[in-house]
Amino acid sequence: MSGGAFVGMPAFPPFPRAAHEAVRDTTLRANLRHATHTIRDKRARAVAELDDWAELREAGKRVKDETLRHLDRYLEQLEESVVRAGGTVHWAADAAEANRIVTELVRATGETEVVKVKSMATQEIGLNEALEAEGIHAYETDLAELIVQLGKDRPSHILVPAVHRNRGEIRDIFREEMGAWGRPAPDGLTDTPAELADAARLHLREKFLRAKVGVSGANFMVAETGTLVVVESEGNGRMCLTLPETLISVVGIEKVVPTWRDLEVFLQTLPRSSTAERMNPYTSMWTGTSDAETADGPRAFHLVLLDNGRTDTLADEVGRQALRCIRCSACLNVCPVYERAGGHAYGSVYPGPIGAILSPQLRGTGSEIDASLPYASSLCGACYEVCPVAIDIPEVLVHLRERVVQGGEVTRRGVKVTLKPARGHAAERAAMRAAGLVFARPGALRLGQRLASRTRRFHPRTLPGPGRAWSAARDLPKVPAEPFRDWWERTRGGAAEGSGRQEVSGK
Repeated sequence: MSGGAFVGMPAFPPFPRAAHEAVRDTTLRANLRHATHTIRDKRARAVAELDDWAELREAGKRVKDETLRHLDRYLEQLEESVVRAGGTVHWAADAAEANRIVTELVRATGETEVVKVKSMATQEIGLNEALEAEGIHAYETDLAELIVQLGKDRPSHILVPAVHRNRGEIRDIFREEMGAWGRPAPDGLTDTPAELADAARLHLREKFLRAKVGVSGANFMVAETGTLVVVESEGNGRMCLTLPETLISVVGIEKVVPTWRDLEVFLQTLPRSSTAERMNPYTSMWTGTSDAETADGPRAFHLVLLDNGRTDTLADEVGRQALRCIRCSACLNVCPVYERAGGHAYGSVYPGPIGAILSPQLRGTGSEIDASLPYASSLCGACYEVCPVAIDIPEVLVHLRERVVQGGEVTRRGVKVTLKPARGHAAERAAMRAAGLVFARPGALRLGQRLASRTRRFHPRTLPGPGRAWSAARDLPKVPAEPFRDWWERTRGGAAEGSGRQEVSGK
């Protein structure tokens, strides 16, 4: 890694600096606002159709927690099932090892091209760049990923990686770049969705028909049978999973579920939370290899199980809940910070609220970008409310903020590492200590409240020193003319304060 980026990704500035630049892009903000509001409104309607949504959400949470508690056992069961079905399992401790394994597997086939199913795990490890360095071309086949790849861009959303692009920009990318990657865009291509989709279909079809090697991730892996599952909306993924002779799947170890019955829960919650559909148009499942020449599916199947910081995350009792994530992106679509800053500001393939808690755990908080991500939130809690597996993202954000400020000892790749307290937080720590002292002394708190009320007309509109940046974009709350305690005594009488405490404590 370099500068806190995953392998193959450029170094990024801290989130505040990146977000400051992003919010100035009015086109970006308009694209994000339109897309996120549209998706989240459709999702709300789809979820409202189910009377038992809360029960499904709780079931998904429990399945994931049970799996994570016994992850070693289920992974061993998964390996046995995959091998029994004719596949081969490889274990990758980090990105470098995963890239090496995949590169060697592709080389062994003698091919120099692979077609890819949309996969965040392969983006996380920088697989495309690693293959390119070895003379192997990886072609993205998901429409949004194709747009990103042709545009020499980076994904900005979990579900729709090209959400930051509008139709005119996509048309220009197709016109200018398609020819260098294969079949060029049709003459006179317009920005109508049907024409753009048709241009992508023609461009990709020749790659599907000649590809001998496919690379995928997986949404789920079923331990009891060794079955892998990919859900999608376009059908391009199914082409990659069925046509190539060799299939290589790179999957995070947290994606395993124990049984088919457990999988059924997520096949209800994932499509409604992601694409606002009752079920995914394409749900592809494969178990091992296919022997018959006329049958669909690969003749050789390799599963690369990726750790890359997940075991370290599992060791954190608060932070491990991030590993429940099923990559639905619902948290991005309701987040006011993501809506204004966009995905690139997070400096990770995992943007938005889930990225703000997942990336610092997978990569550590030693870099500026990762130390800043837990602060990329207003803690409004909307992300928790929509999460289909009930990840308490605000709780983890606060937990990670404490880690950044306090430093301390964490485990990285099985080794104890001591993190230094973050620079620039001395004033914050001093303010919190002072507040703690005052709140612990009722007399001092009352005196401070009265003093603040009586001097309210002299209060500045912005904070001095380090607080200036915070108040530059926010109005400081106005201090009331009379403290609440004084108002209570004046309106309820001197003896009312004690009875008030009893009333509150009795609720």
